Amino acid sequence: MKKYILDLVIKEKVTLNDNYVLLKATHPQPLPEMLPGQFAELRVDGSVTTFLRRPISINYVDRTKNEVWFLIQLVGDGTRRLAMLSEGDLLNTVLPLGNTFTLPEKKEERLLLVGGGVGTAPMLYLGDELKKKGFRPHFLLGGRTRAGMLQLEEFACIGEVFVTTEDGTLGEKGYVTQHSVLSQTHFDRIYTCGPKPMMMAVARYAKERNIFCEVSLENTMACGIGACLCCVEKTTKGNLCVCTEGPIFNIEQLTWQI
Repeated sequence: MKKYILDLVIKEKVTLNDNYVLLKATHPQPLPEMLPGQFAELRVDGSVTTFLRRPISINYVDRTKNEVWFLIQLVGDGTRRLAMLSEGDLLNTVLPLGNTFTLPEKKEERLLLVGGGVGTAPMLYLGDELKKKGFRPHFLLGGRTRAGMLQLEEFACIGEVFVTTEDGTLGEKGYVTQHSVLSQTHFDRIYTCGPKPMMMAVARYAKERNIFCEVSLENTMACGIGACLCCVEKTTKGNLCVCTEGPIFNIEQLTWQI
C-alpha cells in the first residue's frame, strides 16, 4: 500500500485516565485507506529528548467524519509530549504502515479478539471491520484494574465483551486466558494484541486446540520502513522486520515456545 506523510489536525483529545489519551485527528483531504492491524509513525515535536517517531496502532477510522484515532499510553517523554497536543494542533504522521489481519470468509466462524492494556487499540478497528462484513466478534479484554479498562462502550457497540482484571474490580478476576468464556465457547479464529506474555499464553491456548491465531507484535519500531532493524523478530522464515513483514503474524510463523 502507498504510504503518506501527512500533517493531521487534532480534532479532539480525550483523556481516558491518568495513563491514556485518545487523539482523534483529521485532514483537509480524505484520509488514505487504512487496514486493521496497521500502524502509524507519529513525529514528536518540541521534545529535546525525543528524536525518533513513535509507532502507534490505528485504533479506529471514522470515514463519515474523516477521522483516525490513536490511543496513546503515557510511558515516556515522547508519548507524554504527544498527549500534550490540543485541538487544532498539527500531528505529522507517516501512515499506513505494516500489514493487516487475515479476515475470515465463512460467516459461521466464531471470532475472538483478545486485547490487553494498550494492545486493545487495534482490536477496536478490527472488530468494526468484521462487523461491517457481517460478523459479530467476541472481545476478551484484560487489564490490571477497572481504571485500566479502555473504550468498553465502543467495543460493546460492535460485539459481545468479556472482561478480566487482575484485582477483580471489573469482570472476572485473573488473566484473559483464565476467563470462563474460553472453556464455554468454541472459537474458530483468535486475534490478539497486548503484552508478550499474554499473547504467548493466548497463542498456547490456540495451538493446543488447533485454532487459527494471529498476533499483533509490539516490538520497538523506530523507523517503520525496515531500515533501523530495531524490531527484528525471529521467525520460521528467519529474522524479519516487524514493521514491514508484520506487525501481524500467524503463530505458526513464530518461534515462541508455546
